[in-house]
Amino acid sequence: MNQSQSQTSLPFDPAGAGSAALDALLRHAAPPEPGVWDELRGADGQARATWQRFASLVGDDAHGLDRRVHQVEHQLRQDGVTHNVFSDNGVAVRPWSLELLPTLIEPADWATIEAGVLQRAELAEAMLGDLYGPRRLLHEGLMPPALLLRHPGYLRPLHGVVPAGGQRLHIVAFDIARGPEGGWWVVAQRTQGPSGLGYVMHNRLTISRQFPDAFRELRVQHIASSYRRLIDALDQRARDVAGGHAPRIVLLTPGLYSETYFEQAYLARYLGLPLVEGGDLTVRADRLFLKTVEGLEPVHGVLRRVDDDWCDPLELRPDSALGVPGLLRAARAGHVVLANALGSGFLETPALQGFLPGIAQRLLDQELLMPALPTWWCGEAASWANVRHDMADKLLRSAFPRGGRTSQVHDALKADVDADPDAWTVQGRLAFSRTPIWQRGRTAPRPALVRVYAIADAFGRWHVLPGGMTRVAQRADASVSMQRGGSSLDTWVMTTGRVDVFSMLPARLQVDDIANRRRPVTSRTGENLFWLGRYTERTEQLVRLARVTLNLIDADNDADEPVLAALSALAVRKGLAPDGVPTLVQSPPVFERAVLAALGDTEGGKGACSVAYNLQALARASQALRERLSSEQWGLMRQMGENFTQALAPRLPGELPTLPQVLPALDRLAVQLAAVTGAQTDRMTRDHGWRLLTVGRLIDRLIGVTARFEQFLVGRALGSVAGIDLLLELFDSAITFRARYQRHEDLLALTDLLVLDNTNPRAYAGVLRRLRTELRKLPGGDDAIAPLLALLPAEGAGLSLEDLRGASEAQIADKLLALSLQLGQAGVQLADAIGERYFTLATDEHRIQQV
Repeated sequence: MNQSQSQTSLPFDPAGAGSAALDALLRHAAPPEPGVWDELRGADGQARATWQRFASLVGDDAHGLDRRVHQVEHQLRQDGVTHNVFSDNGVAVRPWSLELLPTLIEPADWATIEAGVLQRAELAEAMLGDLYGPRRLLHEGLMPPALLLRHPGYLRPLHGVVPAGGQRLHIVAFDIARGPEGGWWVVAQRTQGPSGLGYVMHNRLTISRQFPDAFRELRVQHIASSYRRLIDALDQRARDVAGGHAPRIVLLTPGLYSETYFEQAYLARYLGLPLVEGGDLTVRADRLFLKTVEGLEPVHGVLRRVDDDWCDPLELRPDSALGVPGLLRAARAGHVVLANALGSGFLETPALQGFLPGIAQRLLDQELLMPALPTWWCGEAASWANVRHDMADKLLRSAFPRGGRTSQVHDALKADVDADPDAWTVQGRLAFSRTPIWQRGRTAPRPALVRVYAIADAFGRWHVLPGGMTRVAQRADASVSMQRGGSSLDTWVMTTGRVDVFSMLPARLQVDDIANRRRPVTSRTGENLFWLGRYTERTEQLVRLARVTLNLIDADNDADEPVLAALSALAVRKGLAPDGVPTLVQSPPVFERAVLAALGDTEGGKGACSVAYNLQALARASQALRERLSSEQWGLMRQMGENFTQALAPRLPGELPTLPQVLPALDRLAVQLAAVTGAQTDRMTRDHGWRLLTVGRLIDRLIGVTARFEQFLVGRALGSVAGIDLLLELFDSAITFRARYQRHEDLLALTDLLVLDNTNPRAYAGVLRRLRTELRKLPGGDDAIAPLLALLPAEGAGLSLEDLRGASEAQIADKLLALSLQLGQAGVQLADAIGERYFTLATDEHRIQQV
């Protein structure tokens, strides 16, 4: 966010450069709807001055705007921006929807919004202080006890507790909309873990680049300082918990299937925070710790995106797998700063809106500056009697959460309300203003709802992020919800004063800060990286095996029965074909169909876990590592599976892919996998996470190469040139073998290159040399690493040329078979031992690093 800000203005010439853009925006737009505010046009149908100004700075005609739409879509795909949508069929990942045109908010409008939001944020903080303290609002009758005490968001175990740092709310989000007369209304407020800040930043970076001149000359206020203020405030409050030392702050996510997981990972990376799940944290002696591959490290602050009731299965929801057992205990002890503090969920009920004017007068001695929707809580008999026969322009909403985190609109019967009036609220409808979006060559007005964020600084003063996330419905009669097909817009707040050019670059670091800037590798992250390495290697081996197998079937070959039988057994063993299928000796066509059927099967339903299955596992592991992988790396791993599935798509339902489809697809996939392994090798920091990734890849390589040699030895398939050629191809060592040994085909030569040569990255000795090197660099010291190294030969491959002196071919084969079995089993044992040492952390023997 370091774009320069010019203080000059470009003159608006309606007949000049801007006429094309303005004409494009107005030409095909539907006429203004009666009874709603049109953001693009005034009552006379003419474009508002702000949009005229925007058009003059854009200058594009309809084709130019369409081109920009495609550029935005491409950027979203490239960055992998997604949004999880929930339905009865499960969770579906869909691309994030971002419209080209921004929401434009003029300085006068923003001044009104800012004042109203600041006041309501201050009021929310004051209410929490009262209701978890003296409860004057209840005693004085300003808030019905049922709204507080029946709401699951009011946490009685925290009554009388002052949170660490003294601040309960650090971020509050308000959904606001412009009404028919042009004024702004509060529709809802979010206080538990307000979502969207990551999307707000990404939307801004994407759209501001599409219209750099307009962004600059309209004097759009930057938003980076708000993010800096948030992290600085958390750091300052958590520093007290850390005893004055640099604190560790984490971002707590519900996990991969959270609807906004992408923006949580994006926000964590932008703020420089580790992204953690509940299972990454543990409470010991009323203090919160992060499980890392180096042991337990203290956590002093948590920016949480897990709703209150899921945060602690010991004292809240016992069925929660998202929270941290004992988190409430740590919060009560004042040993961790939570942003936001637990217990604010009841502030989100729509029923509260009708009581806020009186509460504001009592706590702030002020009248509310921004109105909310007209609200009648049915628990007041007079209120329900007043509206029950006049519901045509109103909504019936739940006062308490039902099947979700917030109160939802319900089509309940009046009898339901009469049976439990406290549980229901009636709210008036508001005709949301229509904002323009550019869609398929024309302007379409859509109902708009703007989410704005108030952020508290280190001194408890509130500031409003100058922007936010505008959401629009896809139809005038649809709900403004991303879960129901809505879309988002960047929100531009214009200013007549100085434009804030602050960037997220912090002040000069001190020595203590540098010492604490090393990003910890959580046990979960380490495990995902470990499996990322394993699935990468496993997929690469499967692709090579599939290419060798299918090329052998497709070509005229002189492979004898032992070779065909050994290759068949290896393919079944590695999941390329299902168990029980007739071998290449018995029926090559049937075996070929089985391989082709399994290649694209992502479920393993054909009895084999083949290429597409492992690509999907690779994509899942990379998805869980979004905050650590570059967008190019993550995008490539996602695209591999998509491209492979598309390439193998049958022409007719029920048909198998053909060899002309499959072989080029495997060739492309091999190139993509080479790019992935290259990025893992050359474009990642060599921290403990990278070492675990590398160790995982090497372990799977060791298991794979020993299995290949073992299968060919057991099947006596190395007695022919065809068998030797196939094995060399599977080891990717044919060129080196021919250059080094010319026409020699004996087993001793194979042993030298494929087993004993530590310069060959796929030879036993080469794999073991690298594996020992990386194991020694894992955390834990000699006592922890020695048992891992003990599973492997101390040097070389565990066999030397001297050991083979004078041995016959049969004796060499016996020694190689025994070594292959031993090393394959060692690889399996090593993988288990690493999991127990670095990913479980179930016992107290793991070191706790104190502040």
